[in-house]
Parts: sequence; C-alpha cells; structure tokens
Amino acid sequence: MTEHSAGNGAVAGEPGDRSSVDDRPFLELRNVTRVFGHGKKAVTAVDNVSLTLRHKEIVTIVGESGSGKSTLARLVLRLLNPTSGTISLDGKDVTKLRGAALKPYWREVQAVFQDPFASFNQFFTVRRVLTRSLGLLANVVERKAETLMRESLEHVGLSPDDVLDKWPHQLSGGQRQRVMIARALMMRPRILVADEATSMLDASLRANILNVLSDLRRDYQMTILFITHDIGQACYISDRVLVMSKGVVVEEGPTDDVIFNPKNEYTQRLLADVPKLHAV
Repeated sequence: MTEHSAGNGAVAGEPGDRSSVDDRPFLELRNVTRVFGHGKKAVTAVDNVSLTLRHKEIVTIVGESGSGKSTLARLVLRLLNPTSGTISLDGKDVTKLRGAALKPYWREVQAVFQDPFASFNQFFTVRRVLTRSLGLLANVVERKAETLMRESLEHVGLSPDDVLDKWPHQLSGGQRQRVMIARALMMRPRILVADEATSMLDASLRANILNVLSDLRRDYQMTILFITHDIGQACYISDRVLVMSKGVVVEEGPTDDVIFNPKNEYTQRLLADVPKLHAV
C-alpha cells in the first residue's frame, strides 16, 4: 500500500499492513436486502449486497448521504433485520437471532457511532457508562472491571484518572469519541464497526481517531468496518473499499485499485472532491 493524503485533515502515514490480513472469511453477508415501508411507499435502502470481512482487515464502505452505507452497518451489527439474504459469523447463520440470543454476537461485533455526545447517557459519568457496558460480559468482578476500563482508556490515549469521574459535557468531542472506542474495546471484539466515527470531529482530530483505529487492528488483531462519506479517509485507513450508491455496491476492490483506477463514474465523482489525493 502506498502512502496517501488522508483528506479533510488526516495526515499521510502508513495504513495497515495488507500482508498481515488473514484471508479466511469469518463474517459474511450474502445477497442482503433491506426494504423500509410497504407497497408504493417502500424504499430499498440496501439492495442485494454481499460482503466478506476477514481477520485483521480494515474495509471501508464509502458513499454519500442516503447511499445505504449506515443501513448496511446496522445490518452487520444486527440492529436491523434484513428483508432477505443471510448474515453469518464463523459459518454460523445469525440472521434470525433475536433478543438475548444476540448477546454472544454483540460481544464479537461492537460499534462506534457518529455522534459521541448522543452515545452517552448525559446523567452518567464516564465510569458508569463504561461499567454498564460490561453487562455483555459474564462474571466480571469489580477489580477486573476497573482494570478493563483503565487499560482500554489508556489504549485510546486517555488518562483514566482524568476522565473516569467526568460527565459527558466536561469532555471534548474527540475525548468523547475515544471513550466510545474504549467502551467497545472493553468487550475485546473481533469486529469494530465505526459508522461515520470521525464526521463530527474537527479536522485536527480526524487523523488521531483514524490512527487509534489502525492501532486496534495491530494490537488486538481486530477487523474494522469503517463507514464514511469521505473517500480520502478510506484511502488512508483501508485494505479494501466498497463504494455504495442508492443501496447498491457499484465498485469494490483493494484500496489502490479503487482509488487510482476507478471504473465507476460515481467513484470518479467522489474522488474528484478530494483535492490532494495522490500517490507518493
């Protein structure tokens, strides 16, 4: 992978090492469709999409608002049920799991969303936010919970003593997003879905969050599904890119192929909006 400009504030650097990716698929979506509404008012948000995630891989779904990328993220997270198609983890079909049966899946697949402030209960301190999230883990004693919280906060570049007893409004946007990443990290998931996780941050913080995500792949052997409207960020962080438009994947492939040899006109238009995207 060559070095690239990250676009919109991310700095050039080394993306993940593609050679470290394990080519065995372990999460697969096959011909997944999601329709909202019925009859003449029906809207197909995701249309017959197939997606494979491999161990230690960073895959980016990129597209404009309304392209279906966030709906696809929620299908992967099993926060939405597909209208048709299947979702499997380690070869096991999880499409029809509901309620408590999804807890083991959610330990494996965690999320960081767009608005870190909305992700907090405003009446909880950081300590309580993190402690409550441990409900997905069985038999976590108080001492181990404290260790998990501190290790996870430190890994995303926050001092536990500085943030654990603070309220959400006392943190910056970048700090709140790092706390949300730490909350997900405490589960030690195999997959992290980052849905527009940098879009509400100013340009100076975006590269920092992208670097945190890359570190998680390296240090925890984590797979990351990164959702963004910014193809420059996709270039910076990804092994593979899928481009979505109107619910359909219009182009996909290794990052360099998609970025420097785009075949679809929609992809070409997205790239035209990135002023400094170039190979070094």
